[in-house]
Amino acid sequence: MTGAHVQGAAPSAPRVNPLQRLWLRELGIEKTWLREVAPVASDAALAKAPQAGQGATPAGRADAAPAPVRASAAAAAGADTPAHGVPPTEPPAGDRAARGPGAQAETVPAKPVGAAPSTASEHIKAALAATGRNAAPPPAAAAAPRGPAPYVAETPEAKEARLRQVQTADVETLRGMVTGCEACGLCRGRRNAVFGMGATAPRWMVVGEAPGEQEDRQGLPFVGRSGQLLDAMLASVGMSREQDVFIANVIKCRPPGNRNPTPDEIAACSPYLMRQIALLKPERILVVGRFAAQTLLGTDATIGSLRGRVHHLESDGRQIPVIVSYHPAYLLRSPAEKARSWQDLRLAATLS
Repeated sequence: MTGAHVQGAAPSAPRVNPLQRLWLRELGIEKTWLREVAPVASDAALAKAPQAGQGATPAGRADAAPAPVRASAAAAAGADTPAHGVPPTEPPAGDRAARGPGAQAETVPAKPVGAAPSTASEHIKAALAATGRNAAPPPAAAAAPRGPAPYVAETPEAKEARLRQVQTADVETLRGMVTGCEACGLCRGRRNAVFGMGATAPRWMVVGEAPGEQEDRQGLPFVGRSGQLLDAMLASVGMSREQDVFIANVIKCRPPGNRNPTPDEIAACSPYLMRQIALLKPERILVVGRFAAQTLLGTDATIGSLRGRVHHLESDGRQIPVIVSYHPAYLLRSPAEKARSWQDLRLAATLS
């Protein structure tokens, strides 16, 4: 007699329920072990079985009703040989005695050889149905990410109040207004509003069109290759952005894809530029780029017809000379136009 069996009783095979059989089948153990395990009687059938089978002893009853084994234990015990050496086609004698002649076996039919494998979901549904459990509902689909809320244009009352504040703002107040401005839809896509930079009492003011990608990232005007070329142009006439020049744009936020600003965007942003000019009082203004020149001078003329001569802008009761030239980004694409740009710089430098 051993510690696991009662003397005179046949060794019992480990019993698995339908769901455990499914797990073993999904693990690929079914072909080598699962089909050799005797079917498990249902709890109801075991309850109806006689307390003692024909010729069975109390020891036989104890041996015939061990607790079901877990799938992991079954896999470890039977991956190589049948459990306890029991023939694969007949349940152990002790198990038959415990069930009695009237016991009904609860079985899961084996898959026929050569049959197409069913899906995992079909296995799970069948196993859950056999154990009286319902399949859990599929998890709810993740909600689609929501885009930014649509831009709501400022009301006429809000616009009027903002313009009144702009007309009386000092430099730092104006800077704060630009930084937090939501007067047009460009505020939704910007990283930084670009107020401008340079001398606090400039001799020249350079006005560009709108920030590009690098300007949007850094919050500074004319950085990158265009800024390097502009600095070289100013240095050629003895000017620098740190000591002599203030640089700003008509539009303070980058338009998507560097497109041209819309009329509504220009109308919303240009009051900031006009207030900057009134506060800084530059001796002259160099405007670079077509739409910047058209906005500042209130014209739709081409840049070719505007450059090469002196215009004037009235600001706070003063007439400020304005020189129009090509944008540095255009000069990088069209180096042949640098000669005309040099002429424009010389014209601005000779103004008294």
